[in-house]
Amino acid sequence: MTRDGELQVVWFKRDLRMADHAPLTAAAERALALGGRLLGVFFVEPSVVGAEDYAARHWEATAEALADLREALASRGVVLAVRRGEAVEWLERLRARHPRLRLWSHEETGNGVTYARDRAVKRWARERGVEWTELPQHGVVRPLRSRDGWAAAWEERMRRPPAVAPRELPGLADVAPGEIPSATVLGLAADPCPGRQRNTRADSERMLATFLAYRGANYSREMSSPLTAAEACSRLSVPLAYGVLSLRETARAAWARAAELAELRRAGRADAFRIGALRSFVARLHWHCHFMQKLEDEPRVEHEAFLPELDALRDGPWTDERAARLAAWAEGRTGYPFVDACMRALRATGWINFRMRAMLVSFASYDLWLPWRRSGLALARLFTDYEPGIHWPQVQMQSGTTGINTLRMYAPVKQSTDQDPEGVFIRRWVPELARVDTVFIHEPWRMPTAAQVESGCEIGRDYPRPVVDHTEAVRFARARFTELKRRAEHQAAAREVFRRHGSRRRPGTTVVEPRWFETAAGKAADGQLELGV
Repeated sequence: MTRDGELQVVWFKRDLRMADHAPLTAAAERALALGGRLLGVFFVEPSVVGAEDYAARHWEATAEALADLREALASRGVVLAVRRGEAVEWLERLRARHPRLRLWSHEETGNGVTYARDRAVKRWARERGVEWTELPQHGVVRPLRSRDGWAAAWEERMRRPPAVAPRELPGLADVAPGEIPSATVLGLAADPCPGRQRNTRADSERMLATFLAYRGANYSREMSSPLTAAEACSRLSVPLAYGVLSLRETARAAWARAAELAELRRAGRADAFRIGALRSFVARLHWHCHFMQKLEDEPRVEHEAFLPELDALRDGPWTDERAARLAAWAEGRTGYPFVDACMRALRATGWINFRMRAMLVSFASYDLWLPWRRSGLALARLFTDYEPGIHWPQVQMQSGTTGINTLRMYAPVKQSTDQDPEGVFIRRWVPELARVDTVFIHEPWRMPTAAQVESGCEIGRDYPRPVVDHTEAVRFARARFTELKRRAEHQAAAREVFRRHGSRRRPGTTVVEPRWFETAAGKAADGQLELGV
């Protein structure tokens, strides 16, 4: 077969868009240059959808984006073939029909399942003589030898012009598109999420536009409380997780809006949008990749603590009591109204803002003393915007197992009074407490009997008593960590973790000693990534 017969195969994974899609652009240009054809493929892989961190809400968001992408590609004459089965299996079938094919895709920093899948595809391509070109999608650098200069490299990559596919796309004809199966057909467990965010390109572009136009005007001030965060946050974590929007598109749009605001200011024209809000937002886009880089560099941290010795702190038999605590936390039945409200809101919508995510992990890790991997899996299945490269380093950071980060032991009642002083959010998501007086809404277990009768909420029957005493639980957790961190060998190991994964404040700065200390205030540190951006 001649070069004219070379088939360009674009393998879509977590990059479900046409815009700023470098593999699609490069494949199309090659097909046009050689007179070949172009085909898009997506594999519904049993190993991926059957993984322990996967849930029906993830597939439903994927399927929605897939249908949208298929329509967009079809309008340009390209088929998006969806096939159920493992990637290597279907690629081999495709190669049997088209011996001269070239495979294109984005690099992916995913979980252990997709990492193993990509390694299997790499072996297959090498053995079959198939050229597979992987191109960067985010600011993650592969391979990375040093964090020095990483921030500057991220900005340079984000400021490059987006990839633009040719208007003419020479699609391969006579290919059956294939069915996009339902979650039920895939055998995924029922996962009701009535408030799940839509995941189409048009919806995502609208979300970006409204955030930059007015919703994010007070982003920095309003991101912490669930009362304001749902509107003030960008809500782009879902399209970014599935690649419906590219990170570069998003960063460039924010920079363009900042330039516009600066020009308005120079012209003496007022605008309610604060430029500082955009700086804060772009910083979080930067930290998006900063955390993904950690998993890219050390895939083991999905399953093992950055400092493995820290896993031993919460080791021990998985008893019925521990299982009951995990279930109470995951279902919003801890007896702490604000914690339960956040968890129930997350279950119903698939999203909650970062500070509340941090509080949920803190409560599971310090108050309930649960292993971070178990609580992390429960949250992974609930976050529609689950991004493994962000999720696992963040869960470890909030659980104290990195060895280099501040221990953030969020006080649930303090968070409740700070972020939901009148109990509006609590009453919405914990209806058992709807009639409880504001005096008791944050600590309903303090209600006298008469108040319980008046509110129609008997503690212990209609709403549970606190599953643990926060003060005692935190005292125990702090003592365990304090004892460990004093060891010289632990301090040396922590320095090595920081050398490899620590943030560099500016390009070229030297690595400094990590700070590691306890706090019960739960104050978010500067530069933390807001997972629910």
